[in-house]
Amino acid sequence: MLGEVLEKFLNENLQSLRDQGLYNEIDTVEGANGPVIKIKGSELINLSSNNYLGLATHDELKRVAIDAIHEYGVGAGAVRTINGTLDLHLKLEEKLAEFKGTEAVISYQSGFNCNMAAISAVMDQHDAILSDQLNHASIIDGCRLSKAKILAYNHSDIEDLKRKAYDAVTSGKYNKIMVITDGVFSMDGDIAKLPQIVEVAKEFNLITYVDDAHGSGVTGMGKGTVKHFGLEREVDLQIGTLSKAVGVVGGYVAGKQNLIDWLKVRSRPFLFSTALTPADVAATTAAVQLISDSADLVEQLWRNGNYLKLGLKKLGFNIGISETPITPCIIGEEKLTQQFSKRLIEEGVYAKSIVFPTVPKGTGRVRNMPTATHTKVMLDAALSIYEKVGKELEVI
Repeated sequence: MLGEVLEKFLNENLQSLRDQGLYNEIDTVEGANGPVIKIKGSELINLSSNNYLGLATHDELKRVAIDAIHEYGVGAGAVRTINGTLDLHLKLEEKLAEFKGTEAVISYQSGFNCNMAAISAVMDQHDAILSDQLNHASIIDGCRLSKAKILAYNHSDIEDLKRKAYDAVTSGKYNKIMVITDGVFSMDGDIAKLPQIVEVAKEFNLITYVDDAHGSGVTGMGKGTVKHFGLEREVDLQIGTLSKAVGVVGGYVAGKQNLIDWLKVRSRPFLFSTALTPADVAATTAAVQLISDSADLVEQLWRNGNYLKLGLKKLGFNIGISETPITPCIIGEEKLTQQFSKRLIEEGVYAKSIVFPTVPKGTGRVRNMPTATHTKVMLDAALSIYEKVGKELEVI
């Protein structure tokens, strides 16, 4: 019978994932995604959101989005290259270029789209890409789509990067060579060694590419990891998301004007996808302005992150090498990690387990994402629950 092969494949593999503790159950949030959320009628302290600055529920951004719908409608109506480019899109891109300190910016429907678009528009089968082993899945997929030779280097290992850059250059096989890294690594919260990476790039004439999804709105007083190191003039492509700290949805590529001009005529997600909605664009522009005008939310985010991190460390949890508000509690074995997360939720803390294939086998963790809108009372309650569950499951 038609479909039997697919049915067998799906049933066997879904069961295999469940047996290994690798199947992810998706929860439904009933209401807004704030510091406290409701799931199945229960209120939970939310430590799994990327809503770093609390802007996803900000009253001013909601008002701006509603006003944009009244004036422009709910959709852009077309791809950017036909007549889907509204004056709102240009205002957003001008604001982002000013924010990032670059000549120009192009916006996309998601951060994932940015990596699919930009890497494949610049690199091809005659090129090579030096990619950090822990780079995000969207970077890996973008590299694969480009058909360039992918040369993975050990995570944040500058000597390994240098060796592989030397080998690639001296081989004479490649027209162009790019080095790609996350700015902030989302699973461990560590920051890329951008000054050293830029030095290697200068030595070997590499194109530099930084995906700063978890740095945008967080590091560099909100302007990102490249700004944090003062390297705005040294990085060729800066990628940012508009769906995490900025609080809305979308992504962007920042760089020189000729790069942005090229992406507008050669990056497929830009050419073949309807533009971001008016409400999203208006709210994003307001959010970027808010972050530019005041560092208060960014500073509160870091205070909350440091408070939670110190508390978990004092309790005896392994929080790895995080240098940012991202705070993993590394449990190890996959089933225990999922059990730990389940018990946290039952006790009142929503902190999801992260297991293989998102992280290597045996390094399962519960990843905590404190935000600027968490109160000290909320964080203390979360720490108390962590202590209870940690002792119960003999993790601490």
